[in-house]
Amino acid sequence: MKIKITVDSTADLTPELCEKYNITVIPLCVNLGEDVYIDGVDITPDMIYDYVAKNKKLPKTSAVNSEKYREEFEKIFAEGYDAIIHFNLSSEMSITHQNAKMLMEDFKNLYVIDSQTLSTGTALQAIYASELVQENKYTAKEIVEKVEARKEFAQASFILDKLEYLYRGGRCNALVLFGANLLKIKPSIEVHNGKMGVGKKYFGKFENCVEKYVKDILATYPNPDTSRVFITHTKIDKKIVDFVKDYLKQNTKFEEIIETTAGSTITSHCGSNTIGVLFYTDGKDKK
Repeated sequence: MKIKITVDSTADLTPELCEKYNITVIPLCVNLGEDVYIDGVDITPDMIYDYVAKNKKLPKTSAVNSEKYREEFEKIFAEGYDAIIHFNLSSEMSITHQNAKMLMEDFKNLYVIDSQTLSTGTALQAIYASELVQENKYTAKEIVEKVEARKEFAQASFILDKLEYLYRGGRCNALVLFGANLLKIKPSIEVHNGKMGVGKKYFGKFENCVEKYVKDILATYPNPDTSRVFITHTKIDKKIVDFVKDYLKQNTKFEEIIETTAGSTITSHCGSNTIGVLFYTDGKDKK
């Protein structure tokens, strides 16, 4: 079968990775006031930072609607593909997944996967599916079954320097924001069962907290799939990213360390100075 892998834009895949793994991105939209932009096409994270600083409110993000999905899926099938396996960010966070899933009744060989995660946690699953496609020995249904079996092991977590965007988005109250700023608390955010929750809280300088976060994540999941690890971040000091890279190179056996910058949808919800280390936690040979 000729199988195509697609993702929504919250997967934060770079153009280079999309080309390497033959993955197509179907973008969400970001609204800055009355102006509507396409994630990854005509809006950048810097535009979001400027908008928030000027207007003191967050942009609004909007899901891919079913008609847009229909248009994209029809185009791919017209290119000669026999099946499509599409990945969405968690259905607990957006109706994007539901909008794609309802089209499974209209397209015989369309499979829509709820990644139960976000950002490059979704990317891990899409790349795994692509690798299985490239082996050319599995049906689309078999690939979906293998991906579903590993979903819970796609570890996604981040550490935040500031809570401003979470506060403006209604995800923490003013008292929590005040306390975090006063005590210099840097919370980690972890995704479990498709939902974001607060993990460990760190105190002090952000760069020191990032180091503690990385060590804690690696200690919590000591049996990773060493094929690859993502370092995914929003706008941040390059020295912090370089530290994380060097630490992973010196203290882990990951074969590939991939740096990606979060797109405009993810940035809209977390702001700058956010960084995460994401990888499969179930050991290397799970194909």
